[in-house]
Amino acid sequence: MKKYWKILRRYKTSFLLSPLLVFVLVLSETAQPMLMARIVDDGVMRQDIPFITRFGIYMVPISLVGLVASIANIYVSSRASIGFGTDLRSTLFRRIQEFSFSDIDEFSTASLITQLTNDITRIQMVVQVSLRLLLRSPLMLIVALFFVSRINKDLLWILAVSVPALALSLYIILRKGFPFFVQAQEKLDQLNAVIQENLINIRVVKSFVREDFETRKFVRSSEELRDKVIRASNIVVTMFPVLQLVMNGSILAVLWFGGRKIMAGSLQVGELISVVTYLSQILFSLMMLSMIIMTFARASASSERIREVLDKEPSLTDTPEGAKDLYRVERGEVVFDRVNFRYRGRETDVLHDISFHVRPAETVAVVGATGSAKSSLVQLIPRLYDIRSGEILIDGRNILDYHLETLREGVSVVLQKNVLFTGTIRENLLWGDPNATQEEIEEAARAADAHDFIVSFPEGYDTELGRGGVNVSGGQKQRLCIARALLRKPKILILDDSTSAVDSNTEQKIRASLKNLLTDTTVFIITQRINTMQTSDRVMILDDGAIVALGTPAELLQTSEVYREIYNSQQIVP
Repeated sequence: MKKYWKILRRYKTSFLLSPLLVFVLVLSETAQPMLMARIVDDGVMRQDIPFITRFGIYMVPISLVGLVASIANIYVSSRASIGFGTDLRSTLFRRIQEFSFSDIDEFSTASLITQLTNDITRIQMVVQVSLRLLLRSPLMLIVALFFVSRINKDLLWILAVSVPALALSLYIILRKGFPFFVQAQEKLDQLNAVIQENLINIRVVKSFVREDFETRKFVRSSEELRDKVIRASNIVVTMFPVLQLVMNGSILAVLWFGGRKIMAGSLQVGELISVVTYLSQILFSLMMLSMIIMTFARASASSERIREVLDKEPSLTDTPEGAKDLYRVERGEVVFDRVNFRYRGRETDVLHDISFHVRPAETVAVVGATGSAKSSLVQLIPRLYDIRSGEILIDGRNILDYHLETLREGVSVVLQKNVLFTGTIRENLLWGDPNATQEEIEEAARAADAHDFIVSFPEGYDTELGRGGVNVSGGQKQRLCIARALLRKPKILILDDSTSAVDSNTEQKIRASLKNLLTDTTVFIITQRINTMQTSDRVMILDDGAIVALGTPAELLQTSEVYREIYNSQQIVP
């Protein structure tokens, strides 16, 4: 709860003002039955019109005060609860942004989306209900009991029986219903996962004509959610008939015993009416309290999921030395010294005893079969993951000594899966350098062989891209991602098989442009093309997470059987 209180403190004025408004509202509501009793007993029964008029006038400002207090409390509680929800959502989103790749892998994307939307809405509702009803219910109960005792203490025993009976019934109902709220949230996660997966892969679904299969999967997941919600709702709605039973039984008892007292002359008609009204207020306050408890119960499941994310400390953070932000990537020299790495939850390493030295401005082609851990190796350079043992040096300094942001500013990565964001082409390219000029943007686009197709669009660089860049081809998307990385002018550039969707001639044009634009940049290229290997300074061959060969193309052609097989398979003539 400490993490919630940090946010709630921002709305302390609302939390101080709301109880005062609730107190005024309760007093105005509970004063009405007493005034009504006086009007009936001292006015109506005695046919005293001036008395009825006078007390009727008293009730008007009391009602207006209650109305103003109610409206003010609604405004205050809404403003605080919505603000809290917005701030909590921002806090949760910032924490997710702090997670490393391995941290993100612990939470499903669908679950995180549910937490940022549905779960936070439930927590927000708790704050709103707390400010409006949490104090009002017990306060109404206490004040109403006080007035009943002032009227006739002998009738209190009816409340002494009905109130505990209702409270016990509500407790049993909520206790049985709570597990279904948790299960309903889990089913909602599953439904969101089905929707997300379908929308992301909609082209694959249509290509394989699997619409019916996906529809059945969605319907099945939706029906499972429906069943859990219905079971929870069926248990909860039993509160209403229970409340009705207790309330009607209590009113009947009050009328029976109160009527006998009226006939005995120890109770007046107006007082009996006011007791019935107070009884309704008391039982209604208990009903409101049960609704609050139900809201808390439903939100507690959401809160546990949110706190799980908020309490999760990022596994990849700045070291004390790195936090000082003293160093910059200036030359691009990279050294791996006996590096071992495994993904979280794996029992074996995916990289074994990796050692190599890459000089500044050198281009290294990283080659290997699928699953040889090529991508895993290059992702260690900008600390997207942390190694298990060994040491990685950039410019002679351990990467742990660099501030994370500074390190990644000096290392541009074009990942194997190219991602663009909704917005214009210019806005996507400016991710590389938000302060870049139009000339710099065009220079990077030309180097990535993207300028010509960009200007062929009617809107040019202001062309709107759909979600994920759906309105450009795979090759165009790759070239835009490369241009975005080049705009940063990094000292180390990593191309993770990022030209696989372009032809060999286009790739060679991009490679030539890179040498002209980034003359002092160290480049790692994951590739399967022999042309790219041949034009690199050195080639690193990985097999099962280990380096099996490292040298110039000419050296490997003489010493590495694996390299010769690649060379001969692509029919390259020396």
